[in-house]
Amino acid sequence: MAKNDAIKIACENRKARHDYFIHETFEAGIELKGTEVKSLRAGKANLKDSYAEIKNGEIFVEHMHISPYEQGNIFNHDPLRRRRLLMHKKEILKLFGKTREKGFTLIPLKIYFKNGRAKMELALASGKHNYDKRATLAEKSAKRDIERAMRDKQKF
Repeated sequence: MAKNDAIKIACENRKARHDYFIHETFEAGIELKGTEVKSLRAGKANLKDSYAEIKNGEIFVEHMHISPYEQGNIFNHDPLRRRRLLMHKKEILKLFGKTREKGFTLIPLKIYFKNGRAKMELALASGKHNYDKRATLAEKSAKRDIERAMRDKQKF
């Protein structure tokens, strides 16, 4: 792997996998302005309540918070502004058809830098109910206990 091919994660939406069933993931570029890139490189972004929306054949991410850059003075932008995502038209049309189905939404999972460009991992997801969340936590706990028991068994 060359030096430029490294992928650096800027921020992640950890709560998304807990709150949603992830059916499919997509990679999209992000249209950023000025100092937003520097803030992202510093890891000053939050995807907690963000979602993507398709309007007029374009895809936008809403409520993604990128903190103003500290040395940016008058060149800083609105932290919660709507940002356009860059995807192929066929992918956008596919996502448009799927989001019209009942219960599907587009959720950003993480933002990372790939070859020096900001990318977003976008997921086609459906919401979980409380009982689904509890079942997932129980499975995760049981798996952790099994792994711990196996690891302890190997020590002796």
